[in-house]
Order: sequence, then C-alpha cells, then structure tokens
Amino acid sequence: MKYMIMMYGSQQDYDVLTGKEGAKPAWDEKDAAAMHEFMADWNNALVESGEFVEGHGLTAPVHARRIGVRDDGIPVVTDGPYAETQEVLAGFTIVECASFDRATEIAAQLANTPHPPDADLGRDWYVDVRPVAGGPGDYDL
Repeated sequence: MKYMIMMYGSQQDYDVLTGKEGAKPAWDEKDAAAMHEFMADWNNALVESGEFVEGHGLTAPVHARRIGVRDDGIPVVTDGPYAETQEVLAGFTIVECASFDRATEIAAQLANTPHPPDADLGRDWYVDVRPVAGGPGDYDL
C-alpha cells in the first residue's frame, strides 16, 4: 500500500527558513544546512529500504494560486497566500510500505528535524499520513 506523508508550512515559515529580511527568528546557514541534511538522510534511508516512491517540496505559498468557481460558473483566481488559510501543503513524500503503522513510524521520524533552538512555529508541529487510493474501492478502507 502507498501512503502520502504531508508536511505543512506557512508563508512565515518559508520567510524564516530562507532568512527573508524582517522574519524572526531567521535560520542561519548552519541551521538550514542541518535541516536539509536531515531531510536528505531521511529520504535516502527510505530509498535504501525500498519504501520511497516520490517526494517533493513545494514553493512558498506566495507563489500559489487558488481557483474557485462563482455561482454563475465563472472561475475566480486568488493569488496566495490566502488570508483564510495560514498553513498550506509545503511538501510531500509518498512511501510504499507494509502497513499504516509503518508509514506512521516513518512520518514520526520527521519530529527530529533539526531547527534553531529558539525557533517558535507559533503552533503545534504535525504531519499528516494518508493511504493513497489505488482505485474506487480504496476510498473507504
């Protein structure tokens, strides 16, 4: 079974991680390098175990667009970030492993992602794990 591990972030998180002027606390190069090294090691371990399928980080929310539809059927495009949504999907990894418990164990390893000692997300940290539907029969496992 395949599982998607979804990581979330806000525009502020991206600003802090990239050291954008005015973002507090900014990550220095050492902190960012430690986080990137951790993620590379995590991904490489999944490749070596044969559980890695695919994974990508996404650009900052400021580069996103949301497309909705008005009552008259006309599409409406809104540039991000979205005032009604603080957190958006920041990246994902798809793994193929023996069980939901194993996928959860893999996702829980992300709790050890390095960060600056004084970093404060302003919210609880979390990732989501969901089975990937292979067909219509899988939507209600």
